[in-house]
Amino acid sequence: MAQNGSEAGPLISGVSGRYASALFELARDERQVDEVAEGLERFDALLKESADLRRLVRSPVFSAEEQEAAIGAILEKAGITGLADKFIRLSAANRRLFALPGMISAFRALVQESRGIVRAEVRVAERPSDALVEEIKASLKDIAKAEIDLDLVIDPSLIGGLIVKMGSRMVDASLKTKLNGIRLAMRAAR
Repeated sequence: MAQNGSEAGPLISGVSGRYASALFELARDERQVDEVAEGLERFDALLKESADLRRLVRSPVFSAEEQEAAIGAILEKAGITGLADKFIRLSAANRRLFALPGMISAFRALVQESRGIVRAEVRVAERPSDALVEEIKASLKDIAKAEIDLDLVIDPSLIGGLIVKMGSRMVDASLKTKLNGIRLAMRAAR
């Protein structure tokens, strides 16, 4: 398990990284990586769709007891059980809920690394066709020599082109960047 941020693996550090690494090792030892990943993904989806839950997780105003009670009810209602349930409850008990999104992200990176999957973020100005997405994914797979988990982000400010981030590498082929380069060149030519 790489933890040094080299191209061999993701950078897993800080509170989020320590918690995620401990959970990953336990889940791997208990042969429950898939179940834990599914529970964490379900909780992450709840976080993304509920402003109230995000406020509960981030706000230091709530006491540990209030957070634990609320999180417990949410986990039960969402059907999140096992190690994922215990992990999220432990985060609440230790007053680390604010770091939970980072922990989930770090856990996801560890799972992907263990499966030989490389995460790539592709930013585009508008939604490309499914065929083009598959073409981008295939090109990145050839470069990475690994399976690709593609995170497609629509960013209209790019105007056109794309930005690809994969590991520590980034390629910016956006029209916005090219126009800014031309603008800077014209200012320097005055």
